Amino acid sequence: MSCKYPRVRIDFCTKCKWNLRAAWYAQELLSTFGDRLGEVAMSPAEAGCFAVHVVTETAQITIWDRKRQRGFPDSKELKQLVRDVIDPGRDLGHVDGHKKEVVEVADVADNTDTVCVDCEKSDALQ
Repeated sequence: MSCKYPRVRIDFCTKCKWNLRAAWYAQELLSTFGDRLGEVAMSPAEAGCFAVHVVTETAQITIWDRKRQRGFPDSKELKQLVRDVIDPGRDLGHVDGHKKEVVEVADVADNTDTVCVDCEKSDALQ
C-alpha cells in the first residue's frame, strides 16, 4: 500500500485516560500540517503507552515515546518533530521562535557625512 502523504499514529493507553490528550495532539497536528498529512490516527495501546509515530512509504519513525522521554511533549515540540520528518525546510512561524533579522552594517567611511540626530538637537539648542 502506498501513501501519497505521511501518516501520524498516536498510540495511547485507554486505562490512563490519555484519549483526550491524544485527540488534542491530533487536532494540533491537523491544524498545522493538514495539507501535508494523509492521516492522523489515534490507536489504543497497552497500559502506560503513549507514543507518536510518523509512517512514510519507507519507514515508521517513533518521534516521541513517553517512557523514553519521561513525559509528554508540548505541542510546539511535537510540531517541530513532525515537521523535521515530513517537511524539514518548512518554517513553523511563531512555533520556531522569532528569528533575528540580519541587518547589514554600512562601512564607517560611508557614514562620515551623516550627523547623529541627537547631536543635531544639541547643536540647535546651543
